[in-house]
Amino acid sequence: MGELKTELKNKIITSLNLEDISVEDINDNDNLFGEGLGLDSIDALELIVMLDKDYGIKLTDPKEGKKIFESIETMAKFIEENRTK
Repeated sequence: MGELKTELKNKIITSLNLEDISVEDINDNDNLFGEGLGLDSIDALELIVMLDKDYGIKLTDPKEGKKIFESIETMAKFIEENRTK
């Protein structure tokens, strides 16, 4: 799952244009929203699109997304269990 976590970090940095952040700056258990990376609701929509496009995962319940996007660790675990691509 280490490769998937690095892949997720790269995709987040690229798709959200986080130019001042490198993969090494993101810890697996850091919060993605709020005090962690400081992502917002627009970023959440981008992450939902990325999950669908890159991993074949469609999120329909916003509450589910809040849990999934808590950290890189939670995202990677969810993708491993639910990916269709």
